[in-house]
Amino acid sequence: MPAGAATLSASVNANAVKPLVISKLQDLNFGSVTLGPGAWSNATVSLSRSGAFSCTSANVVCSGVTAVAQYNVQGSNKQTVRISAPNVTLVNQSDSSKTLTLVTDAPATLLLTSSGIPGNDFSIGGAVTLSSTTAAGTYVGTFNVTVDY
Repeated sequence: MPAGAATLSASVNANAVKPLVISKLQDLNFGSVTLGPGAWSNATVSLSRSGAFSCTSANVVCSGVTAVAQYNVQGSNKQTVRISAPNVTLVNQSDSSKTLTLVTDAPATLLLTSSGIPGNDFSIGGAVTLSSTTAAGTYVGTFNVTVDY
């Protein structure tokens, strides 16, 4: 070793994790919403990710079966997974110029409690705001759910 040279050791760590696998278990469903007469606005219909349904405006009547969207994610045990589910544009199937915005309700993170199967389930809900000018029809959209470490 040359005069004035120095040697220092450093430790090296690597954490290998399994790739994430996400599966859809169930679609989101708000049931049917009947709009009341007259001029009104800001009637919010919501379904939280825990499954609590809210349809409290006097201007709408809600009926039918509701369901949160459900997903399963598999990866490495004890790893925290970030979940991203941006808002969704819902398009009226009778008139594609008519849309609603679904404001999503998704968990920000999830701690995996197993490696691989069975994975962990999580739910996504959301809310839409209606008015007397909302066009009648079936509104459909697609979630873009992303999970990453």
